[in-house]
Amino acid sequence: MNTPSVRCLPVFALMLFSAGLWLNAQGAAAAAPARLGSTVFRLEDLAVKPSGVGERRDVADLATATLERFECHISTLNPSRASHPPHTHPQEELIILRDGTLDVNTNGRIQRVGPGSLFFFASNQPHAVQNSGDKPALYFVFNFATAATRTAPPVGVPVAPGKLDSTVMEWTGLPVQATKTGERRAALNAPTTTLTNFECHVTTLNAGESPHAPHHHPDEEFILVTAGQLDVNVNGLTQRAGPGAICFFSANDEHGLKNVGGTPATYYVMRVVTAATSGTASTN
Repeated sequence: MNTPSVRCLPVFALMLFSAGLWLNAQGAAAAAPARLGSTVFRLEDLAVKPSGVGERRDVADLATATLERFECHISTLNPSRASHPPHTHPQEELIILRDGTLDVNTNGRIQRVGPGSLFFFASNQPHAVQNSGDKPALYFVFNFATAATRTAPPVGVPVAPGKLDSTVMEWTGLPVQATKTGERRAALNAPTTTLTNFECHVTTLNAGESPHAPHHHPDEEFILVTAGQLDVNVNGLTQRAGPGAICFFSANDEHGLKNVGGTPATYYVMRVVTAATSGTASTN
C-alpha cells in the first residue's frame, strides 16, 4: 500500500481540512430550519380539514427572518362548541374574528364579541373561545414565537408592568381616524412578554388607492384582507389578494398595495419587532 510522502503530507492535510470544512458547511445548511419568505396565502387555495368542532385550514408553520416560529391557521367553529378548554402556551397569539359571535375567556373573564373583533393572548396566560351564536364562527389565528419565548415566565406569573397583557378589542370600540386614502383604526402598539414590540391596526383603503409607495423595513409584517380586492406587489411580483387572504412581508423585502376593486378594501396589519429585527441586514 502506498502512503503519502513527507513532501505530500501538507497538501494531503490541506485536502482533508478543506473536505471537513465543506462537510461541516453542508451539515449546517441541512440543519438550518426552512424560513418563510414573502408570500400571499389565498383562502380559496387552502385545504379544509374537519376538526371535530368545525373545520380548520392550515396556513403556515415555519421560522421567519426574525421569528423562531410563525404558525397560522383558520378555524371554523360550530355553534355552541368550544375550540378547546382554557389552556396556556408560551408563544403569544392574536385572533381576528371575521364571522360569527364568540365568548372569549381571558384569565377567567368572559367577553362576547362580534365580527371584526380581535383578541391578544399573552404568554402563558389562560384563554379559550366558544361559539355563542347560532351560526359557524370563522376566525384567523396567528402564533408568534421568538428566542424570548423559551424563557417566558411560567403559568401563574402575571404579565410584567409595561408589557401587553391579554386583551379583547371589539370592532365597535376601535377608534376611527380619517386618512387621505380612507380610514385607519388603531388597535395595539406595545411591547409584549416575548416581542420587543407588537403593532396592529386596521386600514380601509378607498377604490383605486394605495396606502403609500412601495417600501421596505426590517420589522416583519402580516396582513389579513377581510374585504375588497388588493394587488400585492413584493419585490416586483404582483399577486391578487381578496377576502380571507393573508400576506406576509419578510424583513427588508420591498412591498406595496393597491385597491384594484370598485369598493373600499379593509385589511388588518400586524408588525412585529423582535430581538433579531435589528440584526436583519437589508438587501435593498
